[in-house]
Amino acid sequence: MPRGCQSCSNVLYFENRSCEQCGHTLAYLPETGTLSALEPAGGDTWTPLAVPDRPSRFCANAGYEACNWLVPPGSDQEFCLACRHNGTIPNASDPPQLLAWQQIEVAKHRLFYQLLRWDLPLKTRAEDPEHGLLFDFLSDPPETQGPKVLTGHDDGLVTIALVEADDVEREKRRKSMGEPYRTLIGHFRHEVGHHYWDVIVRDRGKLDACRAVFGDDREDYAEALKRHHANGAPADWQERYVSAYATTHAWEDFAETWAHYLHIVDTLEMASAFGLQVRPCVKASAAMSATIDFDPYTAETIEPIMAAWFPFVFAMNGVNRAMGNRDLYPFVLAPPVIAKLSFIHDLIRRRL
Repeated sequence: MPRGCQSCSNVLYFENRSCEQCGHTLAYLPETGTLSALEPAGGDTWTPLAVPDRPSRFCANAGYEACNWLVPPGSDQEFCLACRHNGTIPNASDPPQLLAWQQIEVAKHRLFYQLLRWDLPLKTRAEDPEHGLLFDFLSDPPETQGPKVLTGHDDGLVTIALVEADDVEREKRRKSMGEPYRTLIGHFRHEVGHHYWDVIVRDRGKLDACRAVFGDDREDYAEALKRHHANGAPADWQERYVSAYATTHAWEDFAETWAHYLHIVDTLEMASAFGLQVRPCVKASAAMSATIDFDPYTAETIEPIMAAWFPFVFAMNGVNRAMGNRDLYPFVLAPPVIAKLSFIHDLIRRRL
């Protein structure tokens, strides 16, 4: 995902709002998938140097430093393709809430980068009042006024607890729930997986095929959740599931696998953009070497993705351990899990 500044060739990152070398204002153009340096074009309009024939203006949320995307040229929309899916946002006049919202938006925009790259269905609540994708970012009420906000999904409405943007609180929750991994982008990718189960599995006649891989979603969800919290995951869960939480119910297995597929593809794209190669200086099998020089978003099958992922993540886990950090990817992908990832791949690539 790194790009070069069109003015000075400095390396840029997806979240950058200005080039640190030449000072140009930057923006992302979702219709062309381009991060571009800008030149003022009069009023609130900017000319992207990458595509000078597409002058446009910033999303309204750029005023809060919560977005660096442009609204498509000619659009009368106030918000960009990602922010028009926002429902309830935090109180931007409160500095802690504003900071949390800015961090949440970084994760959300990375999610939308992926959804747009695959051209997945993206209807707003205005376009589809019953099932359009909508995000509420909610803060906990005072303890005497109600329960804490729970991150979750309900018919296209994704709720993200604002407190998840607090690194300390999120780490407390990760430890208390026995999770090896918990991030904002992980929440977004998981919860949107539930939405796409509705949209491209249930509503497109893929239920039988999905049940053959993930199990029967008609199992009582409330009872399954109660059982999971009481008993935990089966002892052998790693042989069949990507995470302990995936064992809860077929819906959670699908959403967890969906999230991991998004993790893997986006991480490999970043590795490819940096031209990374893995060549262990030991007598290892060829399976431990990889040159990541392809676009995983366009891979025909799951095989090249997995062939690159295993050597790459083994190396990255080793680098993290050298810094005293937890593994970048602390999960085991057994053959049945890879089969589930393959199902998600084929579903997204419209091969099912």
